[in-house]
Amino acid sequence: MTTHRLFPTLIYRAPLKAGSLARFNQTLLDEAHAMALDDHVGRRWSAKHYLGGYTSYGSLAQLHRLSSTFAALERAMAPHVKRFARELAYDMRGRALEMTDCWVNVMPARTVHSLHLHPLSFISGTYYVRTPPGSPALKFEDPRLSKMMAVPPRRAKAAKAMRSFVEFPVEAGTLILFESWLRHEVPPGEIDGERVSVSFNYAWRDLSADKIAIARRKRRA
Repeated sequence: MTTHRLFPTLIYRAPLKAGSLARFNQTLLDEAHAMALDDHVGRRWSAKHYLGGYTSYGSLAQLHRLSSTFAALERAMAPHVKRFARELAYDMRGRALEMTDCWVNVMPARTVHSLHLHPLSFISGTYYVRTPPGSPALKFEDPRLSKMMAVPPRRAKAAKAMRSFVEFPVEAGTLILFESWLRHEVPPGEIDGERVSVSFNYAWRDLSADKIAIARRKRRA
């Protein structure tokens, strides 16, 4: 008798890079706090959708195109995202990965981000800038859960791969990547200070289409 394990859900977790990230994270943190003070539209959006905290998702969601610091973060993440795409076994020949969205999240104690996914994206993730002791984990949901209509509960000590929900501890300087269709949340936590992170989405682009567009522009020139 053979039991086959099929259709895995992959989560990628790694340090952003070797060495100390204290100075880089402090620069990100300073920009995040300055942004939160000046971003009136973002604060209004957060008051409705991100109670108790601040996110630039509803106002400044392409920070990699607005800030050299966030552009540096994008460059540092690029090798990780390429590696994750390879591990997912997607055929990236003739295709390029492209960051489409990048925003900051500031979560004081008891701020919650309920279950959601990232539509119209390919790979998503979060980089952790500040994680005070007790910071809530990133919690993932089994993508099959909505289809399990008549199942009993899982055993309390089920292997991680067999659980309905899995939490990944967060740590400053660490990057977590996942496929954009995977639902996730940040539960409320009792922390002294703020849990600060940068979230982002990636799409893929067909390089042959770029070549066609360049050739057309040359013909019109």
